[in-house]
Amino acid sequence: MTALVLPPLYAIVDPLDTGRDPVDLTEALLAGGARLVQLRLKDVPTRTLLAVATAIRERTRRAGALFIVNDRPDVARAAGADGVHLGPDDLPVEAARLILPRPALIGVSTHDDGELAAALAVEPDYVAVGPIHTTQSKTDARPARGLDAVRQARRQTRLPLVAIGGITADTAVAVRRAGADSVAIIGALVRAADVRAATRSLVAALG
Repeated sequence: MTALVLPPLYAIVDPLDTGRDPVDLTEALLAGGARLVQLRLKDVPTRTLLAVATAIRERTRRAGALFIVNDRPDVARAAGADGVHLGPDDLPVEAARLILPRPALIGVSTHDDGELAAALAVEPDYVAVGPIHTTQSKTDARPARGLDAVRQARRQTRLPLVAIGGITADTAVAVRRAGADSVAIIGALVRAADVRAATRSLVAALG
């Protein structure tokens, strides 16, 4: 099996409080050079989520970009996505694999050492650690863990490592230098006045 290599920028499509259309956001991210996009839409009907995911799948395929759906392996499969990203309250990896067999990707969020150890035991394709900095993208976000969380996770696994949580253009490079293979960013991109330009700048900075 070829080792998974994630792009340095892990762009998350979540309009947050902007009112922007998620498909339009995706087009701007891709135009700016993003080559991994995750769709994260909370509290929308499944039919709506699938319609948006299908539209984004078409655009990421044309751009040669990976497409991940947050939380929902069923929607990921129906839309033809490359994989799913699971949180602690979502389906276990073993159950998600029944819906999305390999080569589909499964990533897992972790928020402390115990969650990281549990995630590594079930062999996902990549793991995410966070929140690294204080985030405003979640109302129930846990306390910031800092760069040490990245360094410690890097020592514990060779799996692709994604860092998430309050990361901005000013802090992204330091997070990657701490050991993250990929830096997940939401607000600093979707709230930018020019999403395409903000993405292009981050892609260049992260190398």
